[in-house]
Amino acid sequence: MRRLVALVLLLFLTGARDPILVPEISQHEIQVRQGFKGTELLLFGAILTPEGTRAGQDYDIVVVLKGPTRSIVLREKQRIAGVWVNAESAEFRSAPTFFAVASSRPIDKVVDDKTAAIYELGLPWLQLSPIGAYDPQEQTRMSAGLVDLMQREGLYKQDFKGVSVSEQVLYQARIALPSSVQTGTYTAETFAINRGRVVASAISRVEVKKQGFERAVAQFAQHSGFLYGLIAVAISVAMGFMAGRLFALV
Repeated sequence: MRRLVALVLLLFLTGARDPILVPEISQHEIQVRQGFKGTELLLFGAILTPEGTRAGQDYDIVVVLKGPTRSIVLREKQRIAGVWVNAESAEFRSAPTFFAVASSRPIDKVVDDKTAAIYELGLPWLQLSPIGAYDPQEQTRMSAGLVDLMQREGLYKQDFKGVSVSEQVLYQARIALPSSVQTGTYTAETFAINRGRVVASAISRVEVKKQGFERAVAQFAQHSGFLYGLIAVAISVAMGFMAGRLFALV
């Protein structure tokens, strides 16, 4: 009898083991050249048992694609006497230059707010790390303003029906990158969720690089900033002079 109970417990524990994710991505390197109009990434993979077989359960999948972070100063415009001037401002230490979330179901149907905040599973839970002491309501308002601005530029997005899962094993999501994406390393983190708990995660990476003339200009600006600035000013002056001469001839 004891052996039977032990066997049942062993089978129960074996069947309850968390799955593993095997992620892949359609492009591990994106080359930004002249005339780059954006691209679409296909993020796909499999949900497997530790032995490598089909997990055989219904898991929710959430994919978070995040670009390199940078410090951003957000300035609020205010109209005074008919003139738009800078009013309130806020600085964010580590705002991602790109942030996209795709999931198999709405996040509030999958996890609670605490779990969503821990893993940043959507724009409402994005951690922007503001610098300085702010009133909580003011901080929330400025953070919402930054998110809204980035959304309108196509750099922040979320799609709560953006992941499809087939036969309890294969998943895929498509995320579009606009032409204005910043260069750097992008991380694609995939989460498998069951009964409100993240049971597995995996990370893939994508490198966005400038190529051709754009890369040469970027490297020159980075390594010879002073000379690059002088050349930029000289070109601006020359263009202004040429434009003036053309207008004088008309």
